[in-house]
Amino acid sequence: MKITLVNPPYPPSVHSHPSFIPLGLAYLGAVAESEGHEVTVIDCQAEKLSYETFRQRITKTSSEVIGVTATTLLYKSAMRLITIAKQIHPQAITMLGGSHGTFWDENSLNENPSLDIVVRKEGEKTFIELLDKIQSKSSFDSVLGVTFRKEGRTARTSDRFFIEDLDSLPFPAHHLLPLNALRRKGKILFPLLTSRGCVYWCDFCSTVRMFGRGYRMRSPRNVVDEMQLIHDKYGVNQVTFYDDAFTVDRNRTIKICGELRNRRLDLIWDCGTRIDMVDRELLQAMHGAGCFAVWFGVESGSEAILGAMNKRIRLDQTRLAFRTAHDAGLMTIANTVLGFPGETEHTAWKTIRFIKELDPDDVGFYVATPYPGTPMYDQVKKNGWLRITDFDKYDTAGPTFETPWLEMKKLAEIRNKAYQQFYLRPNYVLKMMRRGGTYGMSAVRTSGAYLLRSLHLRLS
Repeated sequence: MKITLVNPPYPPSVHSHPSFIPLGLAYLGAVAESEGHEVTVIDCQAEKLSYETFRQRITKTSSEVIGVTATTLLYKSAMRLITIAKQIHPQAITMLGGSHGTFWDENSLNENPSLDIVVRKEGEKTFIELLDKIQSKSSFDSVLGVTFRKEGRTARTSDRFFIEDLDSLPFPAHHLLPLNALRRKGKILFPLLTSRGCVYWCDFCSTVRMFGRGYRMRSPRNVVDEMQLIHDKYGVNQVTFYDDAFTVDRNRTIKICGELRNRRLDLIWDCGTRIDMVDRELLQAMHGAGCFAVWFGVESGSEAILGAMNKRIRLDQTRLAFRTAHDAGLMTIANTVLGFPGETEHTAWKTIRFIKELDPDDVGFYVATPYPGTPMYDQVKKNGWLRITDFDKYDTAGPTFETPWLEMKKLAEIRNKAYQQFYLRPNYVLKMMRRGGTYGMSAVRTSGAYLLRSLHLRLS
């Protein structure tokens, strides 16, 4: 069959968002090709396609199946593309996949008559079964993990069991992607996903509901085989791990590091993990195997808010993790969530002060955003706190709900000041200037941008 997979554009309200390899589509393309199907990928983000230029592109394809992926932020764009695709190819079967569709499946079908099927949760096996049913013109009733139209109503099958043997999946089909359009400063940043699921359930995250409360892992050899392939085929010297918590299994991480050292790959890499899942020996081993940076989920500088988030970490653990990472020679990036239900001005400023105390190399101050599929969304809806329902605004940069403890306007103001205070510290600027290189100078430019913004606000 002739299949077109689509990565939708960011909404017009989102400016200067970098394009990343759509890993989910690359996996779907790989499994479809392995079954003999002909696959085309249209990456609207990388190719900077508007809705009109997408229309022109989809017109040139002979699509029998059109699948579009979407996070919450991309949902409305995805639905618009599905409408366009159906207008051009009315006989084609349209599908929506990804995290948002998983938890908005019946709503999606009700909202858009051009959409035929929603693929929920993990999509590879479901997708192949659907293609078989479409080819044979059979019912979708036996395909687990789908929501679809049937005789004028919405039908929903049971959830599919998760793929336990992740090594059985083919490597992502990077050759289907517009790689030249994904280059930044001459480089392509290749992502790898080495595990699925999570052993924790933070209330602002949908990972457990999406991929299960269990940690399914690829073997160390399989992981490094993919890294070797990317290095040899595309000549890259840097990759990034997309795992929610890369070091959940300490022994596996050590083995990955050992495999990398044995092969002497000329690769550097970064990853994200929990602060309570690292130690000195592990971080030193990672650094020795090419890891240059670790993204830590700090989330809050308030123990009370950490408890409300169900994060299950303590501030002293976070302090220790950052000290140990710095001692191991690693760069650190601190991710925080501002405005979680229960947050006050006082606790938000505690987080900002805590981040400055940790002195990471970079920071993300993200606004708590109630994505469907998260316990936080259920809480916000139940209490009537939701103020913005336009998913185009769910970018983690602006507030979408208001609690009795913190107004939306005040939260936005605090976030802006948080970035200014972090990047305009003289010691930070000097540290990054001394570090130099691409990352150091990028941080210095960011500090300069915030200085100019601060001066503009004072003069206006």
